[in-house]
Amino acid sequence: MASLSGPKGLPFDLKDAEIWQVWEEVVGPVIASNARPSVIRNGVLTIGVRQPIWLQELKFMAEDIRGKLNERLGREAVRDIRFKLISVQGRGK
Repeated sequence: MASLSGPKGLPFDLKDAEIWQVWEEVVGPVIASNARPSVIRNGVLTIGVRQPIWLQELKFMAEDIRGKLNERLGREAVRDIRFKLISVQGRGK
């Protein structure tokens, strides 16, 4: 039977799931309502961001966010952070 995660095991560390649990605590409610983790692979955390202005602002804060996440997790889980703009579905005008 073939493994879903490939021959080397899972493509991520299961402990990295804690990032989603501590996200709001680490970044605060304002940032958490405008940006959220989407995936982590090989230590690179991708954050989905709702608006271009937040994308720009968070790029300046990336190193601080990375440091706070790693400190909260007690290990260097995040080596780098990348941001991408996400579309928000279902919002009324």
